[in-house]
Amino acid sequence: MVISDIAQFSEECNNWREALRSQREEFTRMKSELQQVAAHITNKEVLKDIEHYENQFDIQLTNIRDLKQSIKSYNKAPVPEMVPDKGFVPEVVSSGYKKLSADYQHLRERLGEIKNEFQQFLVNYT
Repeated sequence: MVISDIAQFSEECNNWREALRSQREEFTRMKSELQQVAAHITNKEVLKDIEHYENQFDIQLTNIRDLKQSIKSYNKAPVPEMVPDKGFVPEVVSSGYKKLSADYQHLRERLGEIKNEFQQFLVNYT
């Protein structure tokens, strides 16, 4: 998405933060589900997998929190004056948006991979 004004940038940031809130809720739910499954498993190899997912959920919940905070901070940062009648977003805003967008997309992909792997784990061990 090409951002053409600050309001559009701000709206996109708010959308990302809302999506990350949703992801946080889902990962918290999956962590709880993992704990319920773990209570019934004694196989050492499966317990290693459980520990792996528990660690991944903790790491990704931290990543979600950190990215949400970065987006919030960047969205609230003062915006340099735009050049009158040029209608473009200052480079500092544009480059910040590009970095946040890349970070958000990368995290979304990683979260999707972990969710898919975890669902397969549940199919195999529950």
